[in-house]
Amino acid sequence: MSAYLIVMGAIISREMQRFLNQRGRFFAALVRPLVWLLVFAAGFRAALGLSIIPPYQTYITYEVYIVPGLCGMIQLFNGMQSSLSLVYDQEMGSMRLLLTSPMPRWWLLLSKLAAGVAVSLLQVYVFLAIAAALGIDMPLAGYALALPALIVSGLMLGALGLLLSSYVKQLENFAGVMNFVIFPMFFLSSALYPLWKMAESSALLRDICAFNPFTHAVELIRFALYGQFNGLALAVVCGGFAVFFLLAVRGYDPARGLAKRRHSG
Repeated sequence: MSAYLIVMGAIISREMQRFLNQRGRFFAALVRPLVWLLVFAAGFRAALGLSIIPPYQTYITYEVYIVPGLCGMIQLFNGMQSSLSLVYDQEMGSMRLLLTSPMPRWWLLLSKLAAGVAVSLLQVYVFLAIAAALGIDMPLAGYALALPALIVSGLMLGALGLLLSSYVKQLENFAGVMNFVIFPMFFLSSALYPLWKMAESSALLRDICAFNPFTHAVELIRFALYGQFNGLALAVVCGGFAVFFLLAVRGYDPARGLAKRRHSG
């Protein structure tokens, strides 16, 4: 087991160093949710007629409501960004070299996911610290209780990106795939508005949002930040991670996945 942990630690260390050396990526990861929090929140609140929202036996402001959704946004974008680097590694050949190591393929891919989650956790907690400095804070215990939820949701969203990277052949094609996945998942969720508000407009859209796994990732984070447990959200997120990860492992199988398609292309 020590060899497994050494490999995972090395991959996580490599990804963290790569991220910290890319300062533009770090600031871009923070600017995006902060713009939504400080600029768009007022517009959405006015448009939706929301000043306070009663989701979990308490009343909260709209700005506080969307903070968990923006944490999910950070993880969603980070999962896709990590997948983009995987596509680049595939084109450069370093990913193929990694997969030829004696370690099991599933462990190497899981280590890549763990590295992506570690990077996303750093981004999320810096964002939460900035939000708290702006007066938008959560219960103190919620910051610690949200950690397991953030890990699980980060694994699911990272596994989704890993799955996409296993079926995208060229780097330039991945940007379109990212936009096709990110924006529908984010806007058709409870990240920006509660499902009961969506139901007032369209029952169909509400059902689509409820079926969206990103909705359950956001709700898992939201409940955890308030010291509450959402069993349904946890089950959906864990199930989504298992499905996405198993399909990604299959996609990276040289016998029938990425290597076979590249050889035939």
